[in-house]
Amino acid sequence: MSNDIPSLPAGYTPPKIWAPKADYAGAFGSINRPVSGARFERELPVGKHPLQLYSQGTPNGQKITIMLEELLAAGHAGAEYDAWLVDIFKGDQFGSGFVGINPNSKIPALVDRSVEPALPIFESGSILVYLAERFGAFLPTEPRARAETFNWLMWQVGAAPFVGGGLGHFYAYAPVKIEYAIDRYAMETKRQLHVLDTHLASHEFLAGDQYTIADMAVWPWYPGSLYGVYGTHEFLAVEQYENLLRWHRAIAARPAVARGRVVNRTSGAPGECLRERHDAGDFDSLSLPK
Repeated sequence: MSNDIPSLPAGYTPPKIWAPKADYAGAFGSINRPVSGARFERELPVGKHPLQLYSQGTPNGQKITIMLEELLAAGHAGAEYDAWLVDIFKGDQFGSGFVGINPNSKIPALVDRSVEPALPIFESGSILVYLAERFGAFLPTEPRARAETFNWLMWQVGAAPFVGGGLGHFYAYAPVKIEYAIDRYAMETKRQLHVLDTHLASHEFLAGDQYTIADMAVWPWYPGSLYGVYGTHEFLAVEQYENLLRWHRAIAARPAVARGRVVNRTSGAPGECLRERHDAGDFDSLSLPK
């Protein structure tokens, strides 16, 4: 590496072998470590329903609660679920019970207790596919539409880290504003927004004329996270993507989406946070569209 390249902090050069510092600043600095595994003992709670969700109402968490609420709205009674809060800002994801069902210590994680032995599923894309196939819903069977659904689902899973771990982190969470990092990830996020806007100019939904798990996966991130958790919508001029916003508003108007997006939320406007969900009646205290 050339010594002529400026460093931040000044004078910094990467060591030959990286080692973690004793402490890091930033929103997640106190809990991030370069090793996996449980850090404390804590059993997971178990409710009365077949499906037990352990999550938080982040964009990734919203994917699953939206899917579950859509399944229930479509008449799939077997999709009843308990949604337990795993507060990632407090490090709940490193409890022994949670690590036992997801060794990667990331939300969301789902346990299907309708089978013996109980089946844990982790990674949001995997959970969406599992639920779609289990209930035969929101995943087309026609080969071309099915492939298109998987195209966009995998696109979202691969693209989101640039938005969350990239732009979102350096814009909203990092302890110092680094122009180069913010510019790099803003550029890529804008490109992704343009990909979606261009595609949606000629498609009602991502896979064509059917609402699928691909829409449920993308919606909380684009542009949901940019208006919500990261607050970058004005910075990125999101309003210029008219086709994307048309699609986003149409999905937002779905009552199941309105319910799903508030489950396991810990912050937001009054009436938009439901820390845990164990019954459809839990939504009665909130002002949501019917």
